[in-house]
Amino acid sequence: MFDASPLFHVSSVLNRRSITRHGLDWTRMGAARGIAGSRRPEVEGIFVCREEDTGFFFQINNTGGPVDLWSVDGVDTGSLLDNGNGFFYLPERVPAGRVRLVRTDIPPQA
Repeated sequence: MFDASPLFHVSSVLNRRSITRHGLDWTRMGAARGIAGSRRPEVEGIFVCREEDTGFFFQINNTGGPVDLWSVDGVDTGSLLDNGNGFFYLPERVPAGRVRLVRTDIPPQA
């Protein structure tokens, strides 16, 4: 599964203010679509990936605009769950103190 920390989360720039203030919380989804284009949370949790997998999420960006890359510290990798499609999520909210904005305004990939 995962063997390194930090892990990463990709989100629309429209969520930047909320993430900075509240951390990563799927119940606050609404300012923008999810990376896969969903309008509602696909799971009760936060999708994360390794740094080397972030490019994939930049490519599938269906948010309608640019995205930000966030590092997520202190993840117990044993608590990650597979959504059934090989993507992993953390089934808990991540407080703002454990996330850090790494890259901003990454444009949609063609």
